[in-house]
Amino acid sequence: MSIDGMGTERTLCVLAPNPSEMTLDGTNTWVLREPGAARSLVIDPGPEDAGHLRRVAELAGPVALVLLTHGHPDHAEGARTFASMVGGVPVRALDPALRLGEEGLAEGDVVELDGLELRVMQTPGHTPDSLTFWLPADQAVLTGDTVLGRGTTVVHRLGDYLTSLDRLRAMAEGTRVILPGHGPKLDDPVGALDYYIAHRRERLQQVEDALAAGARTAREVVERVYVDVDRSLWPVAESSVAAQLEYLAERGISP
Repeated sequence: MSIDGMGTERTLCVLAPNPSEMTLDGTNTWVLREPGAARSLVIDPGPEDAGHLRRVAELAGPVALVLLTHGHPDHAEGARTFASMVGGVPVRALDPALRLGEEGLAEGDVVELDGLELRVMQTPGHTPDSLTFWLPADQAVLTGDTVLGRGTTVVHRLGDYLTSLDRLRAMAEGTRVILPGHGPKLDDPVGALDYYIAHRRERLQQVEDALAAGARTAREVVERVYVDVDRSLWPVAESSVAAQLEYLAERGISP
């Protein structure tokens, strides 16, 4: 399946040319427009790449608004440039530092544009400012980096992340497709969320087992638990392990 150009009736993915081990095929920029409407909104313009931003602008047509799922540069770095490019439109995000204009985004907000409706959920864990957008007309959920189209994501606060996954799982029965920040769309939301939750619980148990076997640092845990992960990604794995160790320490389990 081609990632560039995938989507639903109201969504179109424009793939940024920034592939890497962390970004998979690249960042998924999402263009949303109600059928028959003139104006679009854009979620996560992506990196500061002039060619990509121009292409998004061309495919989007008139843009009224930019939204950000979170502040990582591969999603948000190009937002101000893009907003200026399409006429100085607002950029809305949870983090005030990322906004252009007075309006932010928060749990329970409803964003409306020419008949298009998006509902905002705060889903922290990958980052403190991570947001998910629910598009009820397409039964689609845009998850940013909270759920990826392939593999699993980096976690900075595990307790928050597990809560966010549980929230998404609770609505998965009524969701037709997950539109992620990286990788292909997921047409089995229930299966994807069940996998993510099971994977996190399994990793957490492996970390506990590593501590019981004598591991004392995040690096020592990685060497025992992440043997199936390419060593080039071990520094990233250490970050996730640190989050797991913090989670366990909060529950009285520590080296």
